[in-house]
This record gives sequence, C-alpha cells and structure tokens, in this order.
Amino acid sequence: MNLLLFPEQALSTEGILQVSGVQLQHLRNVLRSSIGDTIRVGKVNGSMGTGRVIEIDERRAVIDVTLDQSPPPKLALTLLLALPRPKMLRRILRMVAELGVGELHLINSYRVQKSYWQTPILEDASIENYFMQGLEQARDTCLPSVNLQRRFKPFVEDDLPDLVSGKRALVAHPGDYPPCPGPAAPLQHTVLAIGPEGGFIPYEIDMLQAAGFAPISLGPRILRVETAVPTLVAKLC
Repeated sequence: MNLLLFPEQALSTEGILQVSGVQLQHLRNVLRSSIGDTIRVGKVNGSMGTGRVIEIDERRAVIDVTLDQSPPPKLALTLLLALPRPKMLRRILRMVAELGVGELHLINSYRVQKSYWQTPILEDASIENYFMQGLEQARDTCLPSVNLQRRFKPFVEDDLPDLVSGKRALVAHPGDYPPCPGPAAPLQHTVLAIGPEGGFIPYEIDMLQAAGFAPISLGPRILRVETAVPTLVAKLC
C-alpha cells in the first residue's frame, strides 16, 4: 500500500482521519508507523497529500491530513474487455486501476462462459475493493468507471458508435494483422477491445470492424489476457 485511501466522509472538518482494520494493520506491521511519522494519503476521487500520525495503538490510528496534490492523470484509453474467468478478473481489475485506465467495459463474447457473469466479484462493492487495491499501489485516488455489457450485439450496434466517435478504435486479435501501433497523436483517445483467450469469433470481429475497429496483433504468440492487457496499454499509451 503506497497510498492510504479514505472516503470523503471519513475525514473530519478539522482534517482528522481515523483508521482501523486492514489499513491499521498495514500501518503498524508493514510501515511500522509511530507517532510523528508522515504517510501518503488520498481522498477517494479527490486530492492527495500527506498525513501525520498523531495517535496509534492496536485499536486505531489518528492522522492529521493535509491534501494539497492532484492525482496523476488517467490514460486517454477506454478498455473493452471480454469478461475473463473470475480468478483472472481479480488481478485485471487491480491492474486496470494501477495502469490508470479511466473507463472499463466488461463485455460478453461467444467464448465467455455464462457462469462467469454470476461471480460475486462483479458486485459493485467487490469491484471497488479491487480498484482501491490498484489505486493504493499506484498512488492514485480516482476510481475507474466500469460498465457490464452482458449482450454483445446490442452493445456493438447501439452503444459503440457513440463510444468510438472521433477516437482511434482498435481490436487486439490473433492472426495476420498489422502490429500494435504506438501512442496516438496528442489528445487523441483510443478505444481498445480485447477478446477472450483465443480471440473473438469471426462474427464478432466482423461486427467490431463494421463499427470502426481496426484489428491489430501482438505477434504469433497467444497471450493470456492478463499478459495482453499491460502489454497493449504500454505500447498504445
């Protein structure tokens, strides 16, 4: 945890924060904080700054907070990701927040198992928890937005035209396609679609291309989704 994140309502009008539970244990056992120590803090979806520990014991820590810094900017990237299996989804949610992706759409695909949509990881509180872990790692405060697109065809036909308007639209897909390009021109936003392992089926690729997406490739190897995501983001942004 490189940043102690807290919700706005946790901070008193005098700028005093009290923490307990997992965050307290991290302060005591990992950071070994004591009275007078300074730690990095941030308000969820707000500013960052420093906190001075003024009281700490086995029940709570009391921190005097000063917020005087802006969080790092988000990437000019919208990620469309075929819903991965739950075990991988946890890691990817953390990764998305760490990398600075501002908008995530988890979409359906023929190769996405129906049972994946029943996982409790997709509950709002669970998604936020994994995002928070990524933000604390990366020293960011702004939660990505997330949208669950359970029906592929209506999403592509009804929502994608507005989503990609004026943006660079790319779909990463195995095959003989142009290699992944570098960063877009300044201020140009990229919409990136990544399918399940093995890629989208031909019907889905055709629909994405009709919506304005250009297929790109990372080469002949078939990568795990959790490997493809950071590789593509690093190349594109």
